[in-house]
Amino acid sequence: MNLGVAAMSKSIKWKNPLLLLLGIGVSNLGAWIYLIALNLIVLDMTESSFAVSVLYILIPVATLCTNFWSGSFIDRLNKRNLMIFLDLIRAFFIFLLPFMDSLISIYLWVFIINIASSIFGPTSMVYMTKLIPKTNRQRFNALRNFINSSGFILGPSIAGFLFIIGSPYLAIQLNSLALCMSAIIIFLLPNLDLRGEIVISEKVSLKVIRNDWIKILSFSKSNMHIALVYVLFSGITVFMTGLDSLEAAFATRVLSLSESTYGFLVSVAGIGIIIGSLTNALFASRLKTNILIGFGAIFTPFGYLIFAFSQNFIWASVGFFTLTFALSFANTGFFTFYQNNVPVNIMGRFSSVLGVLEALLIIMFTTIIGVFAELYGIRFVYTIGSFTFLTLGFIISLVVLDKSKKIYYYQENKG
Repeated sequence: MNLGVAAMSKSIKWKNPLLLLLGIGVSNLGAWIYLIALNLIVLDMTESSFAVSVLYILIPVATLCTNFWSGSFIDRLNKRNLMIFLDLIRAFFIFLLPFMDSLISIYLWVFIINIASSIFGPTSMVYMTKLIPKTNRQRFNALRNFINSSGFILGPSIAGFLFIIGSPYLAIQLNSLALCMSAIIIFLLPNLDLRGEIVISEKVSLKVIRNDWIKILSFSKSNMHIALVYVLFSGITVFMTGLDSLEAAFATRVLSLSESTYGFLVSVAGIGIIIGSLTNALFASRLKTNILIGFGAIFTPFGYLIFAFSQNFIWASVGFFTLTFALSFANTGFFTFYQNNVPVNIMGRFSSVLGVLEALLIIMFTTIIGVFAELYGIRFVYTIGSFTFLTLGFIISLVVLDKSKKIYYYQENKG
């Protein structure tokens, strides 16, 4: 009898988190279909790989333009309602995207969609932190990685099927439908800002934004370890984005893999994330967040190094599997660390302010690595970048494994 009650209580406790995971999964799957379809549309219009690369540059540019002010709004608005609004805005603009008849108008539309996405990310993180109890966050983050990686594998497959029965334009408009479904699912979730917490109604002005920046910088100065881990982990995103920009060229030009073989290589990477995420979910109670971050920070660049030195498909697959398997550990550990240590009432502003630095570094590093690859060769630049990335990994490990800072990593077990 008691076991039945406990099981029922546990299922109720996980009802809303699982509903949130469903919303994330639907949105993420649609995003992959949209990205592939949009690449093909722009490539068909221009026959230029540079025109396609601009789509990727627009992502950090939108983040850079948004993060200066978005955190001030995120922390002062109703999180669930804002997420619904952003989903619907993205659905509207994505639905109209196929009707754009010029490259400039497509770039403008994509830029607006990216702005909404860059606001949605930190908003959803704040909402997740409020919804998920501290003791369940590590397992939830592992499951979220699993959901995202499933979209990473299923998205291209579904996109390919849609291209056969329809066109890239149909695939893009189905993503609009996916975002509407995501908005409906989020609507079914609890409105957490109404539970004993008053949402700040202060009018956001330039002065308020300036004061918010001062507050976040002051918090970072007073909590140097939290800020340092956040900035160092942002370095992982910077290195991965830069190196990934050379990935397709490395596989096809340096390793002479066919496009279909490269597609299979990407699937291997997705399998690595799935296995890593499931491992994290199964052993969440035994794996400490600093161990997860340290392991992931070292073995993710190690996977890039294996890929950099590979001469055939087998070793390239080993590299891809290693880096994505390790990345799932790093992400799970970092997101849990972040949620447990940054106060939820400033979380939107904290990630937005420090996200400005990340976006700047992504734009700079991706541009530099692209230019150097043209001048000195893809493999040479990819190898040097991977070694530098590994150096960053060791630095991160030393920081998070510092025994004097263990309170930042073990406190989740107290909740």
